[in-house]
Amino acid sequence: MIVRSFSDAVGQWNDPKFRRAIWFGLALAVALLFAMYAAVLLIVQVFTPDTLTLPVIGEVGGLTTLLSLASIAILLVLSVFLMVPVASAFTGLFLDDVADAVEAAHYPHLPQAPRAPFVAALVDSLRYFGLLVALNLVGLLVFVFTGGIGMVVLWAINGYLLSREYFTMIALRRLPPDEARAMRRDNMVRLWIAGILMAIPLSIPLVNLFMPVIGAASFTHLFHRLRA
Repeated sequence: MIVRSFSDAVGQWNDPKFRRAIWFGLALAVALLFAMYAAVLLIVQVFTPDTLTLPVIGEVGGLTTLLSLASIAILLVLSVFLMVPVASAFTGLFLDDVADAVEAAHYPHLPQAPRAPFVAALVDSLRYFGLLVALNLVGLLVFVFTGGIGMVVLWAINGYLLSREYFTMIALRRLPPDEARAMRRDNMVRLWIAGILMAIPLSIPLVNLFMPVIGAASFTHLFHRLRA
């Protein structure tokens, strides 16, 4: 069921509506990633005199680094850890559009789901945002000093948090809050595995830019299959 849900999400590429969601989602993911990257450099600039030398990444400065060509390489490396918070922020901004495209193609018998008010959806998506940012910045240091072993732990933690967030927001489009939470609890292990399968590609530069859309589509399929 999990693999089929991810496969169906990727296989919808030929659908013009879904392809449009992919490109808009990609643009949004890039914008959010760059904003988080700029915030990281700003923090470096505020709390360090001039520059900071990080293992693997090297010397990191403030606005000069942000505007330099080397910034692209640094951004790709940091995306391994910043794309999970990006995926979290993505849910409140664009999840409804992806779910609508999936349901129009695969579940046309369903009535149009009501769209969550923008502010309420954004607040929901920010609930785990700070935690995900903190975990993945700590994960950056753990990754560097443990030879990458800490990445496995991060996949497990991020997989749980992302599955909880994505599935809950998709379920709330069709179910009352109590039923959505009960459904998530009843299928926690299966959803956690799906979350890990989303978290792993989120740590692969460039591939991770497409994963918020693919993840939203996959969890939409998973919700309807578990509900059935």
